[in-house]
Amino acid sequence: MAMELVPIGTILAVVTNQVIKTAQAAKDIVIEKESFKVLSKHLFDIEPVLKELQLRQLNDSQAARLALEALDADVKKANNLVEKYKNRGRFYLLVKCRHIVNEVQEVTRDIGRSLDAFSIVNTEILSGISDQVNRLQSEMQKVEFETSHSQLQIVDRLNQGLRDQKRDQGFANDILEEIARAVGVPVEPSEISKELASFRREIEEAGNRKERAEVFFLEQVIELLSQADAARDYEEMKKQYFQRAQVIERYDTQKEYIPPLKPFICRISGEVMDDPVSLCTGTTCERAAIEARFDHGMKTDPETGDVLEDTSLRSNHPLRQSIEEWRELNYCLKIRACQEKLSSGDDLKVVEALNQMQDLIRENSINKDWISIGGLTDSIISILGSSRNREVKKKILITLKDMVEGHARNKEKVIEQQGFDYIVPGLGRDPSISTAAVELLYELLQDRSKWNVCFCSQLSLQSSAILFLVTLLKGSVRESAEYAEKILNKLFDVDEENISRAAKSGWYYKPLIDRIVQGPESSRMSMLKALVTMELYDSNLKVLGEEGIIPPLFSMVASGNIELKELSLSVLVKLSSCRDNKELIAAAGGVPVVLNLMFTSHVTILIVKCSEIVDRLSSQGDGVKFFVDEKGVQLELEPIITHLLALQQNNNSSNNFRKPALRALLGICRSEARLVETAVVTANGISLVLPLLDDPDSEVREISVNLLFLFSQQESQGVVDYLLKPKRLESLMGFLENDCNIDVKMAAAGLLANLPKPEVSLTTKLIQLDVLPALINLLKSGTMEAKEQALSALFRFTDPADVESQRIVVEHGAYPLLVNFLKVGSITAKARSAALIANLSMSSPKLTVASERTGCWCFRTSRIPVCPAHGGICDISTSFCLLEANSLPYIVKLLHDKVEETAYEAIQTLSTLVQDGCPQRGALVLHEAKAIEPVLDVLTWGTDSLKDGALDLLEKVFVSKEMVDNYGTNARYLLVGLTGGNVHDDGRPMRKVAKVLSLLERYSKSSTSIIPGLF
Repeated sequence: MAMELVPIGTILAVVTNQVIKTAQAAKDIVIEKESFKVLSKHLFDIEPVLKELQLRQLNDSQAARLALEALDADVKKANNLVEKYKNRGRFYLLVKCRHIVNEVQEVTRDIGRSLDAFSIVNTEILSGISDQVNRLQSEMQKVEFETSHSQLQIVDRLNQGLRDQKRDQGFANDILEEIARAVGVPVEPSEISKELASFRREIEEAGNRKERAEVFFLEQVIELLSQADAARDYEEMKKQYFQRAQVIERYDTQKEYIPPLKPFICRISGEVMDDPVSLCTGTTCERAAIEARFDHGMKTDPETGDVLEDTSLRSNHPLRQSIEEWRELNYCLKIRACQEKLSSGDDLKVVEALNQMQDLIRENSINKDWISIGGLTDSIISILGSSRNREVKKKILITLKDMVEGHARNKEKVIEQQGFDYIVPGLGRDPSISTAAVELLYELLQDRSKWNVCFCSQLSLQSSAILFLVTLLKGSVRESAEYAEKILNKLFDVDEENISRAAKSGWYYKPLIDRIVQGPESSRMSMLKALVTMELYDSNLKVLGEEGIIPPLFSMVASGNIELKELSLSVLVKLSSCRDNKELIAAAGGVPVVLNLMFTSHVTILIVKCSEIVDRLSSQGDGVKFFVDEKGVQLELEPIITHLLALQQNNNSSNNFRKPALRALLGICRSEARLVETAVVTANGISLVLPLLDDPDSEVREISVNLLFLFSQQESQGVVDYLLKPKRLESLMGFLENDCNIDVKMAAAGLLANLPKPEVSLTTKLIQLDVLPALINLLKSGTMEAKEQALSALFRFTDPADVESQRIVVEHGAYPLLVNFLKVGSITAKARSAALIANLSMSSPKLTVASERTGCWCFRTSRIPVCPAHGGICDISTSFCLLEANSLPYIVKLLHDKVEETAYEAIQTLSTLVQDGCPQRGALVLHEAKAIEPVLDVLTWGTDSLKDGALDLLEKVFVSKEMVDNYGTNARYLLVGLTGGNVHDDGRPMRKVAKVLSLLERYSKSSTSIIPGLF
């Protein structure tokens, strides 16, 4: 029926029904719901307009009919669009979402324009609702639809993957999962298969419509999505594999390849076809090959050359299936062959099998599953664990990576077969193996676009994994280091314990420090506890300091709770044992913080930790070097000394902080003599430290002895009074006899040396307590510094006024030791030994036994040789004679060494040989020992005090005319040079010079003095 014969009211009713029907259908579209929902709403809004027209007398003009027909046509287009996409596959709809939105937008605008035209010709009728109609048609003409951002992201990612020709299973898994979730399809093989089947039908329909570009695009999409795990039913794949495996059983075990049948070969390319299509002539070709032929204008049958009347192509599904079956049979043959080669035990055959496995995987991703189903995964994992061939191990690791890449089932298979047990050791091999191992490990831990937390946790249980990963991270192979860092960072996120394991295993402290600096309080606590329990060497501690851990630790000391303060201080205790870190602590302004907390806190554990830090800051001979503020300005030290001593006042104080405080006090006092005076005078240090000699803790007692040794240099009387009390000297003796700590023995000896010498009662008690054997033992076995202190202590017992104590010293074997020190001791030891010998030698004249002569005067002989210096019978034990001790040559050598300290004591010792009584004998001994010339030489280089001693000695020597004859001329010139020609100066040195010169002039053979006016 012609439209013009149909009443316009009837047409209006039909259009109205079409609008309602289309509006209702548009609501049910699952993809681009918002766009279709807007279309549906507008159509529903049009319904009352059309019904209003039905109630009125519609203008039956030609213009009205044309406008209504246009509206009807556009509504039908909308209905067709709805019908077109209503039952399409969800995957297809998502892939085409951008195109669909454009179609919906265009049809909505068309309806809006038709509505506008229709309302114009019915203006009078619609006057009551004109505003509503105008608004509606305006909105529809201006409508703009947009695909949802999330869907566009998926489509864009899919298109990018197609452009990049991504065919890996991991990408396929990710994109398929995103598409499925976006359209509400469960990621299950059965559901995915339905969607992919629907997608394939879309390809066929597009092919039938001869939409070649559309077919090409959709085929690319299906090829990519088919790689995903979820696109395959695993049980179906297993069934399919075993069916093929059963077929190949009839083939010889040596056979690895079945040649293709002739129908499988494309008539154009000569290759086995992938997508066979049939021409109208029945000839079958590869789709891509025949389409390329058509594009070049060759519309003929490639087999017969006949012109094709119809160029349409029909998919040859049966042939395609046959080709697939042929390929799958060959896959199974190769898998069987690989298994035999892997079982051969021949490394060359194993490598060959691995190469074939890689080829299979590249040829078709289904082989990832079939290789595993065929048992090859188990075999190569076993070989990985047992083989000693590096090339085989490397090849297995690479093959496993190909197998598990993007394949969840194979990853699970590798993990289930204890793959970590064999992969992790590979991380510690040479770079070629470790690189393959870490790349495989990284892939195993991936779960599509995320990490597999369960697998990461299992890897954490591998005791050596962290160590090897840290080693790779610090290695020279950049790619391996990057993979190792990514894995480590994830393991740290999974379990913070891995951070401490990394620090313990391979000195990798950055994550640990990052947690301490930026982590929540629980993480900070955990990391600090790990550091406290960790065994750290100096090199570790240095690295920690360099990585910047010290400033945040002090921040936590300043602002944290008590537990956080304690842990931070405990770590700082460790760090402060490294000298480099002491500088960093000082630079961070940490020393004032520690001292303030130490002296003001009432929390014992905090005082203990601060004391230990202060102790370490002052240790290793550093003293007060690091007691500065952040600008490097020296802190006020006197209050520090006072506070450290104050910590010793409370008898109930814990030795946990008393000991480190004492050690710190000792270190500080050793470095600054003026601080010893502060400790003794200002802080009453002696009275505070003396009681500690009785402390039950041996270390406290030993530190106290060392401190008292230093204090006794400033004020010794208080020490004497204390030692004279009952049992106190016995305690001191215990320190001298301490076989474990030589420093304590040295301090005890030094303490004795610093005590006043006139205290005869103290000396007597010391002798009674057998102090001398202990000192002699120290001279034999102590360090040189300890020996020096022991020599100083001996002065108390070698006082010339107490011959008896001198005798006891000699009887204990001190003399040979003193002589030996003249030869091999330090400068201080040589000087003190010479002085001690001088003390003993001063007693020699009165202890020398006069010799008895026998026979007539012309045949007199002496039974015992007479001492040339003392004129009687001498020996070491009775007269302490230095000549009998054979010490004179070594004393003379001290003068030749020209060291003031030893030269002075040497002159004093030589002077004991020319004491009043018979200096001529002694002078002759000095002459024969060639001692006088070096004494004269002292006048040319010695200090004033040294020259003064030399003049005293020369005054006694030149009493002998013989000595004047031998040395007078040289002595005169030296003495005159010493005076500068002016011997009439009233100064004491000049008087000595003048006196010696007068002796020289007295015995001069010449009557003329070289110094006018001297006589």
